Amino acid sequence: MRIAVTGSIATDHLMSFPGSFTDQLLADRLDRVSLSFLADRLEIRRGGVAANVSFGLGLLGLRPVLVGAVGADFEPYRVWLKQHGVDTDSVLVSEEAHTARFVCTTDRMQNQIATFYAGAMTEARRIDLRSVVERVGRLGLVMVSPDDPEAMLRHTRACRALGVPFAADPSQQLARLSRREVLELVDGARWLFTNEYEAALLRDRTGLTEAELLRRVGCWVTTHGAAGVRIRRAGRDVLAVPAVEVPGVVDPTGVGDAFRAGFLAGTAWDLPERCAAQLGCVLAATVLDYVGTQEYQLYRDVLLARLRDTYGVGCAAHLTPHLREVS
Repeated sequence: MRIAVTGSIATDHLMSFPGSFTDQLLADRLDRVSLSFLADRLEIRRGGVAANVSFGLGLLGLRPVLVGAVGADFEPYRVWLKQHGVDTDSVLVSEEAHTARFVCTTDRMQNQIATFYAGAMTEARRIDLRSVVERVGRLGLVMVSPDDPEAMLRHTRACRALGVPFAADPSQQLARLSRREVLELVDGARWLFTNEYEAALLRDRTGLTEAELLRRVGCWVTTHGAAGVRIRRAGRDVLAVPAVEVPGVVDPTGVGDAFRAGFLAGTAWDLPERCAAQLGCVLAATVLDYVGTQEYQLYRDVLLARLRDTYGVGCAAHLTPHLREVS
């Protein structure tokens, strides 16, 4: 099954300030702030939800189609993604704007000052999924992840018009979407993805109960961090899958994106939902061992061992035939 992932593609610039921001703030001068902080470390990381999910799918051998908008500065990032199994030929390149940037400085107290520059992402609304289908052929699923809001709505409408199943992952954009827009994004979704906080925000934004929302989607998948994952369908008991224990977490950034990649891979291989969620949890645990959202590697034997150690031999046996492209 060919999966297209629409959404943000960005570069993260992460800096560390060895002091404390609050030491530089004057209580009687907060109406006129002009500060400069000398950072002692800069890390430039590849990011963006759609790119992160696509990276994970690519490592698993599914060759996903990445759909989003970038600037002319994207070329080195494009090469990286192609090297890791991602089809980037449907990415729109802006003639004017740079690729989206997340710039964040963190002080020694873990306080953060951050700015997100949408840049070329605002042009994602120009992308027509019909042209993607014409290029790659029939799609088995389109993942609509956080992006320019108008692009998210356009992609969802295109999926309905083309009869292509879609997954809804509004996450970070929930706060800025209207009730009507949120309902349009989730209505008829085969999969709805949220974390625990976003699940509550979704109910608040729509004014609907959990039962009412479940009648609008095929399946609702909610991640709960170290508490694992809950999978709900209308009229069925909740399926709970525990997380993989990770001693000494290195960096939690990108964990949810990695889970989605593993889960979608499992569903593409027609595995049971429980097994797909277990694979997602193993990928999420793998990301926790690295700094950055696309710095991790997958090793077949390690992945299967983690599955067996946490969940027993059942899922590992189901997955073994599908992991031939994992080293």
